[in-house]
Amino acid sequence: MTPLRQRMIEDMQLRNFATTTQRSYIHYVAEFAKHFNRSPQELDLEAVRQYQLYLTHERKLSSQSINTFVSAVQFLYLTTLEMPWKAEDFPRPRVEKKLPVVLAAQEVQRFFDHVNGIEKRAVLMTCYGSGLRISEAVELPVSGVDSQRMLLRLEHAKGAKDRYTMLSPTLLSFLRAYFRILRPAGPWLFPSPWNHQNHITAGAVQRECREAWQRSGLGKHVSPHGLRHAFATHLLENGTDIRVIQALLGHSRIDTTARYTAVSPTTVGRTASPLDQLWKPAKGKRAKGKPPKR
Repeated sequence: MTPLRQRMIEDMQLRNFATTTQRSYIHYVAEFAKHFNRSPQELDLEAVRQYQLYLTHERKLSSQSINTFVSAVQFLYLTTLEMPWKAEDFPRPRVEKKLPVVLAAQEVQRFFDHVNGIEKRAVLMTCYGSGLRISEAVELPVSGVDSQRMLLRLEHAKGAKDRYTMLSPTLLSFLRAYFRILRPAGPWLFPSPWNHQNHITAGAVQRECREAWQRSGLGKHVSPHGLRHAFATHLLENGTDIRVIQALLGHSRIDTTARYTAVSPTTVGRTASPLDQLWKPAKGKRAKGKPPKR
């Protein structure tokens, strides 16, 4: 490991960056250096610009991926290398705001009917049943299951924040069955099959999720994060207050949670149009302006 990489990792650790963020930043910086076959210390803002164009036009990466690269090199140059540049020197592509495609309840059930392996099924059910991110689900410790209070406790979740989310009776029953069958050892609820001191990888669960989706024949794409979207949307459709959903998902801003109101057909369908108020019939007589029946 080079001294620069070690220093960057230490700088991220001092700021309590998530492990996944650290890995991602190191990956993007390493690929950046490899592209020019030079140390990042020898590169400048023009190199960053040229590499962004390469990622856009040749690699055809998404705006989200390119923005992650920008965040990585911005941290490297402004924090670790302490270059006299500004955040404005690292332009970012505009990210299109697309609404998530949400599974109906029957589609979620159909998907789970095709998931193989009780452990991966348990992880994916936790994503849907408690609204967890895949990284939060695979890193759930055994001690995080509070069956007395019917809660899951997440430690150092996204943003280095602890939070509680719901533990449904159905999910608890399935987790207990899973525990009796596999008897997982070590601190993790979902340990790695190769080393019980490590948890199962998100990639292993995502592969099974993709294969189960293909077996199910569903037209809508299914991913672990899509199950989290379904959790939030279905809660909203059942009348759960949006601020409760915000707390369960761990969103720091309510407008992040509010987008689920745009993808919930039930919520949209229940909303009264102002047009209906114009011709709302009065008791015993036709409302003024209402077209007469023919």
